[in-house]
Amino acid sequence: MIQFLLNNRLITEHELDPNLTVLNYLRGQQQRRGTKEGCASGDCGACTVTLGKVVEGKMHYQAVNSCLTLVSSLQGKQLITVEDLKQDGELHSVQQAMVDCHGSQCGYCTPGFVMSLFTLQKNSQSWDRHQAEQALAGNLCRCTGYRPIMDAAQQACASSTNDEFSDNAAALVQRLQALSSDEVQSIEANGSRCYLPKTVAQLAALYQQHPEARLVAGGTDLTLQITQQYKRLPLLIALEQIDELKHCSEDAESFHLGAAASLHHCYQFLAPHIPAFSDMLERFASLQIRNQGTLGGNIGNASPIGDGAPMLLSLNARLVLQQGDNLREVPLDQFFTAYRQTVLQAGEFIRTIIIPKVTLSPNFAAWKVAKRLDDDISAVFAAINLQIESGLVVEARLAFGGMAATPKRALAAEAELLGQPLNLTSIEKACAALGRDFQPLSDFRASADYRLQVARNLLRRYYAQACGELTIAEVSRYVS
Repeated sequence: MIQFLLNNRLITEHELDPNLTVLNYLRGQQQRRGTKEGCASGDCGACTVTLGKVVEGKMHYQAVNSCLTLVSSLQGKQLITVEDLKQDGELHSVQQAMVDCHGSQCGYCTPGFVMSLFTLQKNSQSWDRHQAEQALAGNLCRCTGYRPIMDAAQQACASSTNDEFSDNAAALVQRLQALSSDEVQSIEANGSRCYLPKTVAQLAALYQQHPEARLVAGGTDLTLQITQQYKRLPLLIALEQIDELKHCSEDAESFHLGAAASLHHCYQFLAPHIPAFSDMLERFASLQIRNQGTLGGNIGNASPIGDGAPMLLSLNARLVLQQGDNLREVPLDQFFTAYRQTVLQAGEFIRTIIIPKVTLSPNFAAWKVAKRLDDDISAVFAAINLQIESGLVVEARLAFGGMAATPKRALAAEAELLGQPLNLTSIEKACAALGRDFQPLSDFRASADYRLQVARNLLRRYYAQACGELTIAEVSRYVS
């Protein structure tokens, strides 16, 4: 059984298929068809809804893609759809802004834009263009154009007023807190079951009993097997309710990131400490995806084009793995064994990601090359971390995504840099060595030759940024 609020109405579901997405639940079982399916892959934002939850005693709102959100994630939350915004016969201020600024044409994408604007308004103190661009980057419009929609965002944020959601916030907090439970919950229907543990201990015990289960945190990658490949997942263990796995902290030696901490939470936590890492997380995907997707999930699925792994490899990160009551640490560069294969044993899961502070160079840099600036998958991802003392490279960690079957360090290129001055000669030797480190594949994102050339050019770019010895003309010569 799970319980949640559909706006203000308490919903109790005793039998519910764990493979059901929130989008299909709304449209099929609640007859709420304002939420649209555009892509079923989290790319267009037409299905955006808002989830409200209690954080430190206050209501906190996040926009999510309902097409990738499984119903198990609704436990203890408030689900708000476009139908809920109109109050006492009047449009909500974000809806009125879309009308006033002519932000809608065919209207198919409009409910998703409205919900992203609603969430932006709830999380804004005033108008900030960059914040608005980030909030709307995951919503695609194919006919109206973005200028009037941005005008609507400015009007909504600049003239934000109280609504029934803010007026009833204290009561909502109490109602949602009353839905919390320390016991393991579950939902089951149509031959599938999902467990919802509340503690790491409960998770460890369940996963040992059911090592065949699939772990689902944000579900932004796993759910694609349901929506795109039409698979059924018979047994799931949802991590959404385990606060221990979401905690991020630091001590004198390291940063500790909970495996189920959302990418957006990691972005906020790392911004003052490793800004280059945080900047890349901002380009990882849309805000809707970052609100749910996790860094642990990005590593655990072992994709060769995951953006998190190259940065963590270049920072010499370690993973704390747990199986039952047993913990072990594994360096990330020993975690990936083959394409989408890892050292994880049956019933073992990633608990914590550790980034040692001693390996962080002030010259750490990361770059993502993709066909679109925002909300796209990398063709090549480079993370470069060099330590320089007395003019010589004393430590080198170069990691790339999209260049091999796994995220991988460029060991031959690193060897060319170690003990050498950081100059054009050593960089060119390292660029040549990348051809020994990688034999990339060609696919629809990029050819093998393009990938290798881009990887070399990013290494040259690092040199240009760190040393300032290359002019724009010289960089162009090497890029051509």
